[in-house]
Amino acid sequence: MHINSTSSDVFYLDCGVPQGSVLDPKIFITYTEDIDDIFDTHNVQHHSFADNDTQMYVGSIRSQVHTVTSRPSECIADVTDCRSRRLQLNGTNVVRYIILVAPYRHWSPFDKSLALGDVNLQPVESRNLGVYFDSELSMKAHVSKTAQVCFFQLRRLRQIRHLLGRDVISNLVAALVFSRLDYGNALLAGLPHTTLAPLQQVINAALITTLIKDDSIVMGH
Repeated sequence: MHINSTSSDVFYLDCGVPQGSVLDPKIFITYTEDIDDIFDTHNVQHHSFADNDTQMYVGSIRSQVHTVTSRPSECIADVTDCRSRRLQLNGTNVVRYIILVAPYRHWSPFDKSLALGDVNLQPVESRNLGVYFDSELSMKAHVSKTAQVCFFQLRRLRQIRHLLGRDVISNLVAALVFSRLDYGNALLAGLPHTTLAPLQQVINAALITTLIKDDSIVMGH
């Protein structure tokens, strides 16, 4: 690296990925591509992220749920044994959580856990990339938490709006409230009005906060 007339020392890397390089994305993909092959071998769908966190997805009809759950366990075992390019799995953080997605009436008590190696995992409602998912994908938890955060921001803005101009308040509402409503809103398509009602209330309250005279804005579906 060169900064003005000063050059850093030279270090040779025979493994890993140098941080801060413009080639990082391509090099990282090459460095971890063998893990993708392992997932494909076990017929397990997955998403990999820039920090090498990986999420796996396995689908099954209810009558075959016990047989299909062996695939994630076998897949993780092979990933753990992978030593390609000196890539090593963090054994203390292999599995953070699992989410079982199905109508609640289709799950009996013995279905609500997953044995992964020596660990018996219990399903949770979890936040994934900023979106809260539940086992029935009702999105009620996400709507509730989003509305809660938005109302918190609106209460804070109402305390200082008399000190700021209308344009400033409008920009703050757009940045702190409407940006949250927009994030992941495609996942809310087709939900019943009763589920989306808290978000409609947020919109109405935001309009009042910005002193815009409008009766209501109806969310699209």
